[in-house]
Amino acid sequence: MLQNSRTDNWINRDNGPPEFRPGPVVSLADVLAVLAFIRRHVPIISLTCFAALGVATLYLITVVPTFTAKALLIVNAKATFADAASVSTAVESQIGIIKSESIASAVIEKLGLAQDLEFTTGQGSGMISRLLGWSKPATEASAARYALEPFERKLSAKRVGPTYLVEITFGSRDPDRAAQIANAVAEKYITHQMDKGSLQDDQWVKDRLNELSTQALAAQKALEDYSKNRKEPADSAATIDKLAAAAESSENAYDNFRYVLRKTVATQQQSSPVFEASLVSAASPPLRPSSPKARIVLGIAIVGGLLVGIAIAFLRDLLDRGIRTSGQESRLSAPDDRIDRPLPDAVRPDHQSQASAKATPVRLTGSG
Repeated sequence: MLQNSRTDNWINRDNGPPEFRPGPVVSLADVLAVLAFIRRHVPIISLTCFAALGVATLYLITVVPTFTAKALLIVNAKATFADAASVSTAVESQIGIIKSESIASAVIEKLGLAQDLEFTTGQGSGMISRLLGWSKPATEASAARYALEPFERKLSAKRVGPTYLVEITFGSRDPDRAAQIANAVAEKYITHQMDKGSLQDDQWVKDRLNELSTQALAAQKALEDYSKNRKEPADSAATIDKLAAAAESSENAYDNFRYVLRKTVATQQQSSPVFEASLVSAASPPLRPSSPKARIVLGIAIVGGLLVGIAIAFLRDLLDRGIRTSGQESRLSAPDDRIDRPLPDAVRPDHQSQASAKATPVRLTGSG
């Protein structure tokens, strides 16, 4: 009975819930085997590590570093949004405008980036350029188009958390150039929003307002001057009525134009909310390159070298084990795994027959 209860206890423990089952135990023999494996293959692992470090060092020496400048601006909506999703959609739309082709083209034209070697990697002439599909731009417009692709690849804009802040970053080989371009992008975006935000910023609107205001002031001044300097009372009443009507007409035209202008601006703001953008902090030249990062590159090289070295050592052990196994199997000739070893010459059958022939006794007979 005692033996059966013990057996039942073992069975219940094996069939229990997974959280109560004992996990795999690493024995001391396994640890010693791993240490012995590493000790045997230290030269191979060390060689792969040094090779990987050499490749990483060569990469850090030859690669051109990239400097990333950051500018921070805020976009304030004049309209009130109902929920956070609407705010996120509105801010993302402004980020799309910042990264648009119109802003990029304006910055390229302003800073003359079409002639910068950093943005003309796709331009060239000759047989190699023709084979690769490159062609030398014939006009300034085509040169700007070539510079547009690398410009958009280096430009980035993202929202800073659940706020109206937008971070503009630009990466370049020259830290001063990176800061200059990031600030130019922010400036062009702010100018674009100001030009689009209100019709009062258009030059035609300003000129028209000035013209109507001048006409109204001139008509009013003419009425006042005539009223002070009139000489003939008979004609003064009719003239004053005409001047008063002209002054009133000019003033009404000015007021009506301003009223229509305000209504148009209000309609635009209701249909598509206008954003007021302002620069929070301008980009300054970065002091350190953003890429490549030496610590990360060297760390990846060390880990990769260790893994490659361990893999090579493991494959080498497998090959050695396979060669030894095939050598042993070639020596096995009997089903009971008896090893067929060469027999000495003294015990070979042919040598035994020869030896027996040589050892045949000779009878000696004698007379009497």
